Amino acid sequence: MSRLRFGIFLAPIHAPGQNPTLALQRDLELIEHLDALGYDEAWIGEHHSAGSELIGSPDIFIAAAAERTRHIKLGTGVTSIAYHNPLWVADRMVMLDHLTRGRVMLGCGPGSLPTDSSMIGLTPTDTRELLEENLDIILRLLRGESVTAQTRTHTLVDARLQLRPYSDPCFEVAVAAVASPTGPRLAGRHGTGMLSVGATLTRDGFDALARHWDVVEERAAHHGLPAPDRSTWRLTGLVHVAETREQAYRDVEYGIEHWFTYFSRVAAFPQMAVGERADVRGMIDFINEAGIGAIGTVEDAKAQVRRLVDQSRGFGTFLFSGHEWASPQASRRSYELIAQYVFPEFQGQAESTLAAGDRAREQRATLAQSQLDAVEHMTRRYQQELDDIGHPAVRDHESVSR
Repeated sequence: MSRLRFGIFLAPIHAPGQNPTLALQRDLELIEHLDALGYDEAWIGEHHSAGSELIGSPDIFIAAAAERTRHIKLGTGVTSIAYHNPLWVADRMVMLDHLTRGRVMLGCGPGSLPTDSSMIGLTPTDTRELLEENLDIILRLLRGESVTAQTRTHTLVDARLQLRPYSDPCFEVAVAAVASPTGPRLAGRHGTGMLSVGATLTRDGFDALARHWDVVEERAAHHGLPAPDRSTWRLTGLVHVAETREQAYRDVEYGIEHWFTYFSRVAAFPQMAVGERADVRGMIDFINEAGIGAIGTVEDAKAQVRRLVDQSRGFGTFLFSGHEWASPQASRRSYELIAQYVFPEFQGQAESTLAAGDRAREQRATLAQSQLDAVEHMTRRYQQELDDIGHPAVRDHESVSR
């Protein structure tokens, strides 16, 4: 199989009441950690209310993270397009593309929290319609076009970008997909990538995945575009691992209750509703048994990724949802274990080292004897050299070999 990429989708989700400065610093340190571990991507959310998802400007966060990292690509996950002037969205992303030397990606969505959009007088229907309208404008600007347009929130008059992107011809753009067909439709129409957010949490769960890409392909064909590349499709999912399943269960006692409370009682985001559970063990069992995530060992994580690959019929990147179920230390360890043992399984690196070990094991007895024979041969040869010159050194080759 082709190399599967891995990354993080970081809303983030922090329990309210704690020091927000330290929480944001912890998020930056996590991105540094993932960069060092070889993760491919980090997507940063935009939220403005509800007290848990604290990053209000993913592009500002990305600018800070870019200075602390070397390799990892950084995306807005997502920019709530309806909240912004599309000209400034395109302009800021082009600047970030230059500052990061091509490590930036633009994720677009309508905005997930109605508590955000209501503060600027928009309904969820408004934000979805504006996403469609503004995305078209943004892509035209990124192609270097001049745009004159009137949306319900902004007026553009002969608008154009003064810089072209650093990436040639442009950085990657992806559209978020949760439950409605909005995301897949737009991805297919414009030839962008797609971010299936909460891929295992929506009402249709796994069954929706293949249909998401079917819509992308159908829309692309309708608009006369080339067949979309599945490598541009990203799926998010919930995983926490430890050395043992029991340790993983203990780890998530740290914060899983807040995560459940947030999605069941606080965030007005019914597509991601997880319902009520009586206790922590019930929450863990629900995550594992309903198939919406994996709390356990690296083998459980591998199985969850395989299920997604099979159900979707193939995608390009798996993004671990930043849930903060566990303490910062346990979370960092989980990401380390995943990089060490899960990545190779899906990146073509496990088979070759396992096969090399098997070959060496099968040949060990024969080759080990040949090593001993070589030592014996060279010992006898050296002894013969001593004998030929009458050297008074030790003449017993057995003594020399010892």
